[in-house]
Amino acid sequence: MVKPTNVTNRIRSIRAEADEMTQAQLAERVGVTRQTLIAIEQGKYSPSLEVAFRIARALGVGIDDVFGYPEGN
Repeated sequence: MVKPTNVTNRIRSIRAEADEMTQAQLAERVGVTRQTLIAIEQGKYSPSLEVAFRIARALGVGIDDVFGYPEGN
């Protein structure tokens, strides 16, 4: 069983703001599979730091606008 990550993200909402960019389009821009992007978006998988930066850049926002980590963890 995969343990969900504590890292939160706003990928879905930012994609919606970006003219409804699809998961497939974002995955292609980032260089990951759509399945990987789905797992990250759903909080089932934490991306590597490099992939997190690539996601943020592909969405045209800062990394801290996309990803968060709860205080105290």
